[in-house]
Amino acid sequence: DFVLVWEEVGARAEEGSSRSERRKAQLAQWRNKFTQNLQNAGILLEKETASEKKTIHYLNLSAPWDVLVYYAEELILRAPLQAQPNPNFNTSDRILRKLYIPNLMAESLPNRPLDYYTCAFRKSKMEKFLGCENHDTYFTNTQRQRIVYELLARTVYGKRKRAEVGVARLLNEGAYTAAFPLHEGPFELPEYEVHPDELNQRQVLFRYWARWSKWYKYQPLDHIREYFGEKIALYFAWLGFYTAWLLPAAVVGAFVFVSGLMSMGTNTPAKEICNSGGSYLMCPLCKTCKPWNISDICPMVGYLFDHPGTVFFSVFMSFWAVTFLEYWKRKMATLAHHWDCMDFQEEEERPRPEFAAMAPSIEYNPVTGVKEPYFPERARLSRMLTGSMVIIIMLCVVMIFLVSVIMYRGIVSVMMYRTGNFSLTFMDSYLFKYFFNCLICLFWDVWTEMHRTQTQYEDAFTFKVFVFQFVNFYSSPFYVAFFKGRFVGYPGHYGTLLGMRNEECGPGGCLIELAEQLFIIMVGKQLISNVQEFVIPYVKAWQQKRALNKVRGTQNSQEPRRWEEDYQLVECEGLFEEYLEIVLQFGFITIFVAAFPLAPLFALLNNWAEVRLDAHKFVCEYRRPVAERAQNIGVWFNILEALSHLSVIVNAFLIAFTSDFLPRLLYQYKFDNDLNGYVNFTLAYAPPSYTSHPMCRYKAFRDNNGNYTLIYWELLAVRLGFIIAFEHVVFIVLRAIDWMVPDVPESLGLKVKRERYLAKQALADNQEALLVSHRGSASSQG
Repeated sequence: DFVLVWEEVGARAEEGSSRSERRKAQLAQWRNKFTQNLQNAGILLEKETASEKKTIHYLNLSAPWDVLVYYAEELILRAPLQAQPNPNFNTSDRILRKLYIPNLMAESLPNRPLDYYTCAFRKSKMEKFLGCENHDTYFTNTQRQRIVYELLARTVYGKRKRAEVGVARLLNEGAYTAAFPLHEGPFELPEYEVHPDELNQRQVLFRYWARWSKWYKYQPLDHIREYFGEKIALYFAWLGFYTAWLLPAAVVGAFVFVSGLMSMGTNTPAKEICNSGGSYLMCPLCKTCKPWNISDICPMVGYLFDHPGTVFFSVFMSFWAVTFLEYWKRKMATLAHHWDCMDFQEEEERPRPEFAAMAPSIEYNPVTGVKEPYFPERARLSRMLTGSMVIIIMLCVVMIFLVSVIMYRGIVSVMMYRTGNFSLTFMDSYLFKYFFNCLICLFWDVWTEMHRTQTQYEDAFTFKVFVFQFVNFYSSPFYVAFFKGRFVGYPGHYGTLLGMRNEECGPGGCLIELAEQLFIIMVGKQLISNVQEFVIPYVKAWQQKRALNKVRGTQNSQEPRRWEEDYQLVECEGLFEEYLEIVLQFGFITIFVAAFPLAPLFALLNNWAEVRLDAHKFVCEYRRPVAERAQNIGVWFNILEALSHLSVIVNAFLIAFTSDFLPRLLYQYKFDNDLNGYVNFTLAYAPPSYTSHPMCRYKAFRDNNGNYTLIYWELLAVRLGFIIAFEHVVFIVLRAIDWMVPDVPESLGLKVKRERYLAKQALADNQEALLVSHRGSASSQG
């Protein structure tokens, strides 16, 4: 079920650089006491030594029937009461079946796990559960893993007062180099023809899920859950559900983009710009720049994205995001019940190894009554205040970096206009990001807030890192959308920052720049990320095998054993990076969708590849992770909800202040419905005091003296009114959607009641008999 691995200290280091003999003896003593306590707890151990040098040691662990039964009740594992037909949770498959349309995405898989009504396991009621007579197959492999890992996590190896407990801390101390459950055989398919039912679980996942040829097939979620546990299965269920929901968003976005492309030829302002020739001489964009004609921006005119269709698409995506989250809640509840973790509550978690190592005292846990490491509230409060101050300082550092980037962009803009070399713009978005990420990692390692449990630590870590990554990735689009070109001033009275003239939007406007940035992010960045996800596991696996070959020596066994092959694989580092990548993508396609309607389409294409990349990593490249229970995707759902609400506000401001939708609407209402003369309407003349280039034009609603005109204030009122109306209408509809779509389907509610009834019948028979006998004796005495 489980394997512990350790190497002789100094085996991978050069001679003379190993740890002291005292440290070696200490680690060996810990290992011996740990294994002795595991044996006392009932775990079966089998030691193996690899290589002629005998430097790598494997300890195979398994739990006998008595241990499994005892801890199954203690861990409140679910046991089957009654089998039922496997439900079809796939909405698209059900619709296609009703319409009698062949479903190319469906596929018949072998050995699909059965569905059961279940209840909490009790040893005293074992005869009530299905399959209890077969001790070898009664508990699933993931349940066996969970029980063995529970013992590994709670077994003492040193002094309890020092919190020397658990395999996690032994790994941190270096006593063991790895601890992982075994894969169930190789993933490679046999060369000869084999019936699908004869394949092992790993081969089934590889054949029907982890191959690129299955890119259009449904994911075998039940098989994933049976092999990797509920936590990983929920990630892939969420990723697949999100990818499927991207399809309508991608179709509508592509339609909006094509409609904008087709309207370019009939758009009056666009034709006016392209046919203006030298009629509109524009003021220079920098001190050393030359005047330019507005007709020069004809190929890059922003009306491709800036048209009424983008307003409709922004509203559509706001409704899409909230509806997607509402239906995901229903899907999540259905899967949680189907996988027996709907009422799952986190067991009383043990302290993290880092918490245990740094805790100043040992106290009794009021729930378990067991002594464990304890941090006084005053000490924790002090650390949290210190951490908060560091966060504030880091945010100030972020603002300094942003100002530096703005100044850098201004310098680069001047150099571009002087030299005509546009290659320098590649650096501006990524100049400080990697250095900033290093600061984040350093901050988290040094200023930990000492969260007691792993769940608390992961939630806090996820939230803080996402906040920093949000600033890291979204700062440049926010700057272009809402700050760039807003504080420029006017000819002769330009605004400055630290002596440098504030950066203006490019000739095509800020919206086209924002669209260009989103295109680079949604295509270039995602492509690079996918290449990295494909290449890096192979490189890590190659390095691992190379290092192990040096340790093992020249004489390797002809047929390496299962634990040796799994040890050569890459350690699974969890789901944080996987979630972070897709959640950041969700933010881009909802927050800035008004500027780039094709974002959902590129997200859809990326996620089709992402599903197979992640599947291949987990099945073929990673060591098997410990199966963990979960009933939802955790704090990530709260982050998605926050992003969906933020997108409504941002899109309202984006349409109101960055696009030309409202100025065109006002011009149509007050002057000309066909927008004739609109370009001249948006341009002002340089004041007479501006003698460098007299009579040049610039985009603003100002008079000849540089003062705002009445049109500016009218337009400002229209913009603010649009924001208020847009937000109120969208949020009211969103609340209506939330009310109309129940979090738990009605059919699921009936199944839950049926399951509780069966559990009551199975587990309360003795109590009912006792009650009947008590009533009978009382009546006879009367």
